[in-house]
Amino acid sequence: MASVTVWIASLCRPDPGYGGWAFVRKLDGETGAAAIKGVAGGERRTSGAKMSLTALTEALESLAELPAETRVTLRFLDPALAGQLVAADGDYATAEPETWSQARAAVGARAALDLVPSSPSEAANGFLVAWAEFGLDTAKSRGSFKAAIPKPNLMKFPG
Repeated sequence: MASVTVWIASLCRPDPGYGGWAFVRKLDGETGAAAIKGVAGGERRTSGAKMSLTALTEALESLAELPAETRVTLRFLDPALAGQLVAADGDYATAEPETWSQARAAVGARAALDLVPSSPSEAANGFLVAWAEFGLDTAKSRGSFKAAIPKPNLMKFPG
């Protein structure tokens, strides 16, 4: 069975305020430009919860062309994310009900999903946080923003 690893990161300054998010997905055991994909984005007047849930949703929706039974390992920085996804009435559900609902649906569409907290010191997270910061900065000047991370940058991804 095919497997894929997905890394997500998000930030919001202040919270609420300007936010950014990023994800990179890599087909396990594959190499080259076709095996890796990444996207970054940002918004104005948002919250940290929304950015975390948006990163999750965008990352899982990017897997649409893969079979639903593809094993997915999701590596994330937000320490509250996994707990929030199983709580029907948690803080994220209350603060961001629409985004929370979209994230829960994206998680539910994946039959084999392993949620793995990441350490901020991992090199992959430095890469992602830099792109989330780019999304935040771009949103400040241009408003809501979402764009693919260029392939030459993705080829330097340390994950």
